[in-house]
Amino acid sequence: MTSGTAAPPALRPEDFLAIDRMLSDEERDIRDTVRAFVRDKVTPYVGDWFEEGTIPLELAKELGALNVLGMHLTGYGCAGASATAYGLACMELEAGDSGIRSLVSVQGSLAMFAIWKWGSEEQKQEWLPRMAAGEAIGCFGLTEPDAGSDPGSMRTRARRDGGDWIISGQKMWITNGSVADVAVVWARTDEGVMGFVVPKGTKGFTTQDIHKKLSLRASVTSELLLDEVRLPDSARLPEVASLKGPLSCLNEARYGIVWGAVGAARACFEAALSYSKERTQFDKPIASFQIQQQKLANMAVEVNRGTLVALQLGRLKDESALRPEQVSLGKLANVNAALDVCRTARQVLGANGITLEYPVIRHMNNLESVVTYEGTADVHALSIGQALTGISAFR
Repeated sequence: MTSGTAAPPALRPEDFLAIDRMLSDEERDIRDTVRAFVRDKVTPYVGDWFEEGTIPLELAKELGALNVLGMHLTGYGCAGASATAYGLACMELEAGDSGIRSLVSVQGSLAMFAIWKWGSEEQKQEWLPRMAAGEAIGCFGLTEPDAGSDPGSMRTRARRDGGDWIISGQKMWITNGSVADVAVVWARTDEGVMGFVVPKGTKGFTTQDIHKKLSLRASVTSELLLDEVRLPDSARLPEVASLKGPLSCLNEARYGIVWGAVGAARACFEAALSYSKERTQFDKPIASFQIQQQKLANMAVEVNRGTLVALQLGRLKDESALRPEQVSLGKLANVNAALDVCRTARQVLGANGITLEYPVIRHMNNLESVVTYEGTADVHALSIGQALTGISAFR
């Protein structure tokens, strides 16, 4: 060793590439605060929530007090944090459960962002402070039974009637739907695709939950039904009249998934690593067998690589230099990698891998939803392909 040159620090299995060093003190503090919340308020209970198919509504106010609801937005009671800090929060939330991160993501990146970006000042003042505090829950009505990957084919329509709008249609697979105090609903009109702020209890607006799910069970998923719902023009989001509106919101949510998927993968890797050192077969820990070490090494590679992808996208977003196609690359890569990590961890844990005493099967099932919502893996691959070739494969 050259004189005066310090030895590199010891390797840490939980941060193999020393990514912590790439974060600011504030970013680490935010991450650690959310991690502690998940450790204390989510991890001990989420297995039961998953099994029971429920999530306690009081969690929304606790998340509001944690300042993670709409945390990347400015003003109106929002924290105004960086995109990277928001991503780190998503990673820690999804290390707890995808359903918890989905609640935060739908609230902040879809419902709140739509109002913050495209709404009137009156709409912002009415809803955003309460939503940031978790006192009002929002949902985002875009997906329909026959219009998932192609939102331009939506059948929900809004027509003018004097100074009002009348909306009819159906929305499907809506997170927070039946518990939401307000829904941001997108509809086709003669003037373009428009968003409307629909408060709970509006005449003609009803919801029904989707049951028998085997994924995202610690999350409310609903159908929205709009039967001649009459709204004043003040309910319309005035700043957009095209698909640019909902697509801009989706891009915000997809960015959070890039980080969140890494959190789910990390939780499964850590469970497998710990288990492999405790579980003995043939009179020694299974961690001592080459085939298990290979699995652990491959999982560590994917978790660290996924974190670096997310961090790079976060830095680009903080510089206002992030493109939707880059978010597509991040979601495609990180969710697929997370699925591989979870499935490998399931094998390391053997039969214990299918029980809710460990997080693995729960994360594995959740990611089967994450890989298709906010854009399927196939659609994101085509988005990347179009960016690479200049040729659209969609139409």
